[in-house]
Amino acid sequence: MTPGLSIVRAVHAGEMQAEEALEHCIARIEVTDPKVNAFTDGSFERAVREARAIDQLRIKGKPLPPLAGMPYAVKNLFDVEGMVTRAGSKVRNDAPPAHEDAELVKRMRAAGAVLVGALNMDEFAYGFTTENTHYGPCRNPRRLEHIAGGSSGGCGAAVAAGQVPVSLGSDTNGSIRVPSSLCGVWGLKPTFGRLSRRGSFPFVASLDHLGPFARNVEDLAATYDALQGPDPLDPGCHATRIQPTAWQIGASLSGLRIGVLGGYFDKHASPTARKAVAIAAEVLKATPGVTWPDAALARAAAFITTASEGGSLHLPRLRERAADFEPLSVDRFIAGALQPADWYVRAQRFRRVYRDKVLALFDEWDVLIAPATPVQATPVGAETFELNGQQVPARPSMGLLTQPISFAGCPVVAAPLWPEGRNALPLGVQLIAAPWREDLALRVGRALEASGAACSPIAGI
Repeated sequence: MTPGLSIVRAVHAGEMQAEEALEHCIARIEVTDPKVNAFTDGSFERAVREARAIDQLRIKGKPLPPLAGMPYAVKNLFDVEGMVTRAGSKVRNDAPPAHEDAELVKRMRAAGAVLVGALNMDEFAYGFTTENTHYGPCRNPRRLEHIAGGSSGGCGAAVAAGQVPVSLGSDTNGSIRVPSSLCGVWGLKPTFGRLSRRGSFPFVASLDHLGPFARNVEDLAATYDALQGPDPLDPGCHATRIQPTAWQIGASLSGLRIGVLGGYFDKHASPTARKAVAIAAEVLKATPGVTWPDAALARAAAFITTASEGGSLHLPRLRERAADFEPLSVDRFIAGALQPADWYVRAQRFRRVYRDKVLALFDEWDVLIAPATPVQATPVGAETFELNGQQVPARPSMGLLTQPISFAGCPVVAAPLWPEGRNALPLGVQLIAAPWREDLALRVGRALEASGAACSPIAGI
């Protein structure tokens, strides 16, 4: 699959029709998805209509929108008009089809992008592996017997497999950054409240973020541009303006203060993860030994918040249809619904103090580097993995390094690195900026990409 903006430029120049680009995309999906299982639903008929509409604009000499003809897909928790929003669960199979698109899908359509379908995920976004019992595990295109990460595993896998140049996912505790790291693609978890969540199935309202995946920073930033803007109908969207991104302002690191997180983030990283950070730090001339405040406490508070809000949201379904839930997560939902309210209140009080400490950290630093996952992708079905001589539970532990960051709401670009070489599995790094400074994380990501250290080739499947 050609990079997204390369397609757009060819469509604008009349060198390629949007419908032609779509045909290549569908052909790639049909060849690779029986192996990868990234898609749960296709929307090919809609895609043909959208692509033909773009081609008609060009034929008539009318201006084309900024993402004209670029194929994309969305995690199966975004509403797509006429499609059931399964959110990875068979509990919702009998729900009525969505009567309109999610707000971010509307924005992509307005930008001229072409929607080809919905993508596999952990049920109700509760997981880091996308080993979905109902729809089958999503497999890593880099090595098919390994996980793609989660909960947005289909998003990472679809981009890595070259099925689409861009996808849209969600990140509550790491669900964009983990698949990005394990599949070797770029991901952006924006600032909490930056992008509208209207029309997406919730998991944890106080932690949910939506954002894009891509194979290069240019596509990532251009997609983010299309998604930006206030939404007065979404009380959780706090964006008041559209900010310029690295796609527009370049990738100079001049004047940027870049640091490397140590302590907790070094302790919970494998040698491979430390190597990935060292590669990025050398390219970016970053200063080592920065301490992120209260990271372990933040992860614990994130777990409590996730369990409480997730359990409360699904309590009516748990009472009526617990047997139909994902076996890998149903006990956690039930446990969360039974958590003492005092735990949740204390976690929220801590979060206020914690965010103040994190914001103070960015008085001294512009961008901070940390591993995105403790280890590379584990085999499908693995219950544990080894981390510095200890066996730890595989599914929750993939979020060890992402949860403290999203609990503070900071924007993060996940950059794909290959610390053990291009024939091994990837493992990415997080490029973390202060809230509302996505532009800085994207600038640093673009510099890392320009150096050749970070890249996302299409998987050879």
